[in-house]
Amino acid sequence: MGAYKLYEWLLLREIKSGVIPSHVAFILDGNRRWAESKGLPRWAGYEFGAEKAERVVEWCFELGIRTVTLYVLSTENIRKRRPEELSKIYDAIVKHAEKALKEGKLEKEGVRVRVIGVKELLPHRVREALEKLEERTKGNSKFFLNLAVAYGGRAEIANAARRLAEDVAAGKIRPEDIDESLFSKYLFTSDLPQPDPDLVIRTSGESRVSNFLLWQIAYSELVFLDVYWPEFRKIDLLRAIRVYQQRKRRFGA
Repeated sequence: MGAYKLYEWLLLREIKSGVIPSHVAFILDGNRRWAESKGLPRWAGYEFGAEKAERVVEWCFELGIRTVTLYVLSTENIRKRRPEELSKIYDAIVKHAEKALKEGKLEKEGVRVRVIGVKELLPHRVREALEKLEERTKGNSKFFLNLAVAYGGRAEIANAARRLAEDVAAGKIRPEDIDESLFSKYLFTSDLPQPDPDLVIRTSGESRVSNFLLWQIAYSELVFLDVYWPEFRKIDLLRAIRVYQQRKRRFGA
């Protein structure tokens, strides 16, 4: 057993003795910078990043983490990235969605895939591939994989407020009945068994949440790692979980 594998085994044994988070969310940052550091074109970072995302999801489910949310593409990315760069991101999304459909592994393992975000902002080919994956897995309930694509936390909250206001205007809800619990039912994550992540992991060394699940992560534990997403290793995941286990969650108290 090599040193890396031995360390991984020791970490795994350590975290198995503690509480494993039920919902882990990832901010997949550093794909472009990783590619540039390797002398590769920027688009290569998105392809390698998508492949790493598949592996990380597998690791999470193996650990018993029931819900995984991946921040794939933000509304800000769509507005600010160059068209040719966005096209490469879309290519990677479609390629891996079609791969998942062809292999059928997610279906067999009981994974339900949900896309959270403003799908109308996506090109037809991207939306179609993702919706096929949603449809194929909609009957599953063992694991939950959320893909935040064309997603923005503020946009989600504004959308929820608009839909809630429409129901109030239609007489379906009384204003005095509105509370946090009711509002949560209008968010993209409302039908999950645990909508709020226990743990949020961001790669690339940046220490901010970048408009990600602003409502849902109010009490989440945040871990920022100084590693680019394509280089994220299983020991990085295990160490992040160990950090989570070592913290005392106060939930605002």
